[in-house]
Amino acid sequence: MLEKEPSLTNTDIMFVKIHAPWDTLCKYAEQMNIRMPFRKKSYFTDWKSKAMGSRFHLRCRQIKSWLPRNPMKLDKEALPDLEETDCYTAPFSRARMHHFTINNRHTFFSNSTRSRIVHHVLQRTKYEDGKSKMGINRLLGNGTYEAAFPPHEGGYKSRHPIKTHGAQNHRHLLYERWARWGMWYKYQPLDLIRRYFGEKIGLYFAWLGWYTGMLIPAALVGLLVFLYGFLTMDTSQVSKEICEANTTIMCPMCEENCNPWKLSDSCVYAKVTHLFDNGGTVFFAIFMAIWATVFLEFWKRRRAELTYDWDLIDWEEEEENLRPQFEAKYSRVERVNPISGKPEPFQPFTDKLSRLMVSVSGIFFMISLVLTAVFAVVVFRLIAMEKFASFDWEFVKKNWQFATSGTGVCINFMIIMSLNVVYEKVAYLLTNLEHPRTESEWENSFALKMFLFQFVNLNSSTFYIAFFLGRFAGRPGKYNKLFNRWRLEECHPSGCLIDLCLQMGVIMVLKQIWNNFMELGYPLLQNWWSRRKIKQTEREERTRGGQNVENKVQLPQWDKDWNLQPMNAHGLVDEYLEMVLQFGFTTIFVAAFPLAPLLALLNNIIEIRLDAYKFVTQWRRPMPARATDIGIWYGILEGIGVLAVITNAFVIAITSDYIPRFVYAFRYGPCVDKEYHHEKCLQGYMNSSLSVFDMGVRWNVSEEQSRYCRYRDYRASPWSPVPYDFTLQFWHVLAARLAFIIVFEHLVFGIKSFIAYLIPDMPKSLCDRMRREKYLMQEMMYEAELEHLQKERKKNGRRYHHEWP
Repeated sequence: MLEKEPSLTNTDIMFVKIHAPWDTLCKYAEQMNIRMPFRKKSYFTDWKSKAMGSRFHLRCRQIKSWLPRNPMKLDKEALPDLEETDCYTAPFSRARMHHFTINNRHTFFSNSTRSRIVHHVLQRTKYEDGKSKMGINRLLGNGTYEAAFPPHEGGYKSRHPIKTHGAQNHRHLLYERWARWGMWYKYQPLDLIRRYFGEKIGLYFAWLGWYTGMLIPAALVGLLVFLYGFLTMDTSQVSKEICEANTTIMCPMCEENCNPWKLSDSCVYAKVTHLFDNGGTVFFAIFMAIWATVFLEFWKRRRAELTYDWDLIDWEEEEENLRPQFEAKYSRVERVNPISGKPEPFQPFTDKLSRLMVSVSGIFFMISLVLTAVFAVVVFRLIAMEKFASFDWEFVKKNWQFATSGTGVCINFMIIMSLNVVYEKVAYLLTNLEHPRTESEWENSFALKMFLFQFVNLNSSTFYIAFFLGRFAGRPGKYNKLFNRWRLEECHPSGCLIDLCLQMGVIMVLKQIWNNFMELGYPLLQNWWSRRKIKQTEREERTRGGQNVENKVQLPQWDKDWNLQPMNAHGLVDEYLEMVLQFGFTTIFVAAFPLAPLLALLNNIIEIRLDAYKFVTQWRRPMPARATDIGIWYGILEGIGVLAVITNAFVIAITSDYIPRFVYAFRYGPCVDKEYHHEKCLQGYMNSSLSVFDMGVRWNVSEEQSRYCRYRDYRASPWSPVPYDFTLQFWHVLAARLAFIIVFEHLVFGIKSFIAYLIPDMPKSLCDRMRREKYLMQEMMYEAELEHLQKERKKNGRRYHHEWP
């Protein structure tokens, strides 16, 4: 049934309200195989005898009497409307309607189920004669309708407290028990979220909550590793040698405006580097690789539990409708659908391949654009290096490396955020160019492109600093130059790890702040502007009509929702993408930045409530949809986990100084063939890692005391038979680095595979429970059918006896 309603805030808008009667709901609920409750579960009688159940119940009561209350859990009294999770369910059938628990026809189908049924009907209804003239999506695409959305159940605020007067509706309950910032430490009411927004959005918040909870141990271990570096900063042998090297003259680190300097000038730099490059680095990298595997494996178990609780175990995705754009493009070519047996438009293989090649070419072009931007940042760093080294301000001149890295990171961040806007439009264009067959295919293709674009955009400069910075700089007297003009940047004597840490920290913090503003601040400003225009329009109308200004017109719910912001056109792609990119930052270079899990945890605590507040108060209610998993994102997370093992192995072996220190301690240090003590065995390490250069050849220095300078490399001295050639220690360090990469990767991948094998995808107790429940359902259905036949027989018998003369 359709009903028209003019808008009270915009005379150009007309609302069409759709009402679904009981018979229509029952008809399509049967067609869609929607599972509905038909009997309460009784767990004690299902699993144990009554005696065992009573003893177990008594024991639970005794334990609960002295256990402290968990402040993170929600009170059961706060969620009074979720009794359906304690019921057995079965696919709805009109022929067996007497089996189901129908206490009230108005509440038997939840609002989200009603919306899903109505949307199912609208997608499959023709509005004109013709094969392609069908579905609400096509009407939205051609501008016949501005929008189509289910209304919220009411306001999310109340004048009366919820504890004394109860919740007005599910939206009010979600706001009070989930979306308020004061509930940040509470568990999420996933059943209520699923009931109000649908299973797809419920699974997103379940995954986000699980990911946030799993970050707690990672953040604690990362914080301990950082504290270990902080507490041992002053006792580190390497830092001591650098701080005490008052007579060690280092070669100039830039070409024109830099002078020789003392190694002791970098004392603070060395101590800060020790915060992130210490003995706990290798342990934490292995821990995070195992953590990523445990997180994904246990998420599969958690997903299995949710799909069971939400009756999604036996649910199969129904055959999706074709996208209107696909139908319009390929309406002339048809083939028989192997599932439905009906003719439908078909995309020829040659056309699909050619479009895919164009799309792939576009992806590579955008990636090359990213690399060009990274190259531009590298050139800026080379120019800034010379400028800061000759700066008039002594503080900047003394800390020109920090200034160069800091400004380079900030400029790189601005380039990243600017290119992200371009990437989204390019990904949208390329995905539409491919003409995906269904909406899910379109969403998966778009999500993959957005991930590739933004992942390369965010991490390309980080990869440069981790694996290329200082590797090709050359040596004094024979430096490599870019365009024969700018000398390539080299690492500090303490290593390049601090540059990598600074890059990750700045980008991670700034990106999270920017994303949080765009997710909440921007919709708040838009909604505030919409409310302001509505109040101005109402004031003008009351003035023209001669009404009292204090009289307020109560807007209907659909009018209020129209003035809210629509959900992103890409669905949950942006929400998942933000968290998956953060997962990459947390795992890929975590060896260089152990505080990354802590920053991610703090951000996600805010992110959950921010998203909840946005969904409940700032956005129109999205169309409920069913899903059994997080889709393509799980495969992307697994790929990031594999990449994290490889990158951390290379960071420890190449970027960090862990391997050179290890080789020195066991091969060249004072502890060779003696009892090993870590700090004592590193005595003389800095002198061993610095080579000698004769500045008199290059700078015409004649004084003996300042003729020679030191630089970071393993090369022969100027007076050796083969000056400046690589020493044996260089080849030992190189061999140790390659051996460490191979051993680390094989060890961690072996542990990951073993853990994945040990952890089943579904808990055994859940498997047994599902089998038991299936058996009980068959028995109960049989008994209910038998009871129904007996009642019908008695009823017919009484009627037959009454009618017999």
